[in-house]
Amino acid sequence: MEPTQDAADFGPPGDGLQRLWTPHRLVYIGGQDRPADATVATCPFCRIPEGDDETGLVVARGQLCYVVLNLYPYNSGHLMVLPYRHVSDYTDLTEVETVELAQLTQQAMRVSRAVYAPAGFNLGINQGEVAGAGIAAHLHQHVVPRWQGDANFLPVVGQTKAMPELLGDTRRRLAEAWDTAGGGEEES
Repeated sequence: MEPTQDAADFGPPGDGLQRLWTPHRLVYIGGQDRPADATVATCPFCRIPEGDDETGLVVARGQLCYVVLNLYPYNSGHLMVLPYRHVSDYTDLTEVETVELAQLTQQAMRVSRAVYAPAGFNLGINQGEVAGAGIAAHLHQHVVPRWQGDANFLPVVGQTKAMPELLGDTRRRLAEAWDTAGGGEEES
């Protein structure tokens, strides 16, 4: 019988941090479903808008950007806002792409509040693989609804993430609410 190690044996000793181990994500981190290279030809974010919205999990489309559900969500309603253009760095967005990305992010928050009533959000762009971008070649802004107590023992102990709704149902609910959730745009 091999000796077992305690989670406290990992990480710097005495740093005072608690660690939440999520070994089930190793498959994703290891590259499952990632494109073979950084080209447009292998980029799923470039292919998604070419198909139908339901199959691609597209919630809304703008002129230069679109909103899609995350295939590997952290929580129900985990959205991503992306430019149609294959661009990897936030600083390479045009001014109008930047504005539309921000406006769609705001609308994604409004719609999520109307449909799911989260207590808060995580918003973020991971720039580069080292920063945690699963697909670093195509910029994407995460919009993750959060609720009190939404992190629990299931992913760690049971290698299970409790997702109370199927992705297709989530897409439908968010897409239906998209135009009615208060656009927040001023009339001219």
